[in-house]
Amino acid sequence: MRIESTRYTECLGSVRINDVQQVLELDSGRAKELPPQENIAVQKIEEDVIKDFEEKMAIVIPTKDEKLKLFEGVVSGVPHECLLIVVSNSQRRRVDRFRMEKDALNQFCHFTRREALIIHQKDPVLARALAEAGYTDILGEDGLIRDGKAEGMLAAILLAMVAKKDFVGFIDADNYFPGAVWEYARCYATGFCMAKSAYSMVRVLWRYKPKISAGMFFKRWGRVSEITNRCMNSLISSKTGFETEIIKTGNAGEHAMSLRLAEILTYASGYAVEPQELISIFEGFGGVLPMANPTAAKHGVEIFQTETRNPHLHEERGGRHLLVEMLLPGLGSIYHSPLCEKETKQLIINELLQQNAIQPDEEPPKPRLITPLRAINLKKFTAVMTEHMNSYSALEEEE
Repeated sequence: MRIESTRYTECLGSVRINDVQQVLELDSGRAKELPPQENIAVQKIEEDVIKDFEEKMAIVIPTKDEKLKLFEGVVSGVPHECLLIVVSNSQRRRVDRFRMEKDALNQFCHFTRREALIIHQKDPVLARALAEAGYTDILGEDGLIRDGKAEGMLAAILLAMVAKKDFVGFIDADNYFPGAVWEYARCYATGFCMAKSAYSMVRVLWRYKPKISAGMFFKRWGRVSEITNRCMNSLISSKTGFETEIIKTGNAGEHAMSLRLAEILTYASGYAVEPQELISIFEGFGGVLPMANPTAAKHGVEIFQTETRNPHLHEERGGRHLLVEMLLPGLGSIYHSPLCEKETKQLIINELLQQNAIQPDEEPPKPRLITPLRAINLKKFTAVMTEHMNSYSALEEEE
């Protein structure tokens, strides 16, 4: 892959936020030495290097009642070297959609001979493993994992730890283009290759997000992303004293982290999870509040933002999903952060009022925060899960 070199980096304490780097070439050809002048503006990441990082990475597909054809397409786009982890919260009663997803994944893995795990978010063994390991933050009153995107993502991160992977990436299951999925995973591997710190994150910026009205219109920004980025940048500007637009991936569902970073972040329940990851980094390592982890602070936390070549076309959820499930919780994670000052709070209120998301006397809801994963007894969790790991394998019926 050929990608732009880092042109500008903004620092906030121990956090290095790299400006957007564009993918220039999806396949950059056979290995050969670049002329010195090309190395300045462009980086060529060799195929073998990308594959080495893919082997160390788990790709997580969170899904809930998605169209089966979309799910099959997304799965087919994940590079073969990556461990594929599907965490489903699909219905099991009237129509067992989870069974359908598992059958589709089994068939796919049978013909492709690849590694994959699939687990339901309400799996009782998974919940028991969490309870025995002393990590109950994501368990509900019924003793099972709560509904919510973040809760499923955290379960997947723990499975990646059990599988002894170094990196974990997330790709939503509602993507219409398998080729885009393939590119996202390569962007993750490329970002980790460029990282100088073991505490790193790669966030994907879609080149275009097509909308279908009278015809196809290739839009640059989604509404929720645009608002979230504006408020996140206002927060950073208030701390540095310089206006910035450095954050362009505040709501990036497609993102990846080193597991060393993933285990020390404070998460937020539901769809607040992606903005909260950034807020947690800024709070823990931005130099304003006490450092959350001295080792990570010493090495620094790196954030890469990569613009893809493929457009992103996904299933439309409607305006209510955008406002209630995404915008409100996401802006709430910024608003209620101890870093958030009066000016940014007012900006958030104004944005939400303009979208008719709150009443004039209301504030955005306070997010439900989730304790960092380092609090878990990983040995106990692994011991319980290892006994049952074969039942989560996509090839379990053949073994």
